Amino acid sequence: MQQQQNTNKRIKPIQGHSPQRSPGKFSSNLLNISNKFAGTGGMCSSLAPKKAQAPQKVPKSGIFQALPMIEQTLFKKYYDRGDLPIAVNFSGAVRKIVWKCEPECLDYHLYLPIFFEGLRETEDPYKFLAVNGCEELLQKGETKILSVLPQLIIPIKKALATKNHDIMCITLKKIQKLVKSGQMIGEALVPYYRQILPVMNMYKNKRLNIGDKIDYAQRKNENLSDLIQETLETLEKNGGEDAYINIKYMIPTYESCMF
Repeated sequence: MQQQQNTNKRIKPIQGHSPQRSPGKFSSNLLNISNKFAGTGGMCSSLAPKKAQAPQKVPKSGIFQALPMIEQTLFKKYYDRGDLPIAVNFSGAVRKIVWKCEPECLDYHLYLPIFFEGLRETEDPYKFLAVNGCEELLQKGETKILSVLPQLIIPIKKALATKNHDIMCITLKKIQKLVKSGQMIGEALVPYYRQILPVMNMYKNKRLNIGDKIDYAQRKNENLSDLIQETLETLEKNGGEDAYINIKYMIPTYESCMF
């Protein structure tokens, strides 16, 4: 009899273990928990309609922005080391460059690409020496320039890729001077249009609307769009029969100045 009474007694659950519950009770408890957190949590509320938020602006791609930093050029490295036969003459009211030997006697395969590298310089005296030294080398190079032309493509491409307004204007002027400095140079430059012209295509039609103001860049010949147009016309006039076709392929908006 005692054994039957002990078995009939309800077995108490062990601590740490929950007794089995029916699935209906468990789901109802979850619903009650979710209803408890449906309030505002003490935050103030208003029946007024919400203000319309301003549409977010589309971020700019920055394709026309100049490079924040320009890597050090070989021209600066050679000049600081004293390996360039050039110096600045401060006698008189205007600065001039002085050659330690005649430009005609220089090795153009070595020095002309270095001076074209210096076109990316923005500080003096490097900028002054590179621009004026490159000018004189192109004037007195004659037949030596044609054989050096393939070595000038990368410095020209790097200078245009900086997207710096002053550097691009100087480089475009030097390209015009380069094409006119000797025979067959314009035709030899045609295969390299794919490397030089893409940046010109970006800035060809980029103009600044200033209203009725005066643009003094026109007087200084520093209007980038006009300068690109002049450079393309110079390349077409001196590039032979295939020049216009190759320019048109890279810059579809260009129209010939020869027809």
